[in-house]
Amino acid sequence: VQLQASGGGLVQAGGSLKLSCAASGVIFSMNTVAWYRQAPEKERDLVARVTSGGQTNYAEAVKGRFTISRDNALNTVYLQMTNLKPEDTAVYYCNADGLFRWRAPFNVWGQGTLVTVSS
Repeated sequence: VQLQASGGGLVQAGGSLKLSCAASGVIFSMNTVAWYRQAPEKERDLVARVTSGGQTNYAEAVKGRFTISRDNALNTVYLQMTNLKPEDTAVYYCNADGLFRWRAPFNVWGQGTLVTVSS
């Protein structure tokens, strides 16, 4: 299973970006998918996650500004980011767990996409 993250870029403060995380491979099911971010010289922190049932959780810092959603038919999860702030600058990674077609579990990370918010 591979996760392809995309959608990062340079945006001014107050702007918006939409990240995508597309899974490919012999997937039976994709369960919880999460977005993390890692700023320079900081730890990787959870930003948002969505379960297979659609339940969502957000970090306090992004509540009300970011929205995570998923398209199960496309095995894709999105992170809509609005009212971006310079402190949102980081490399964003997606992570997914689920089952291969032969029902073995997997947990994989995407390659990361850089979001830079200028003030």
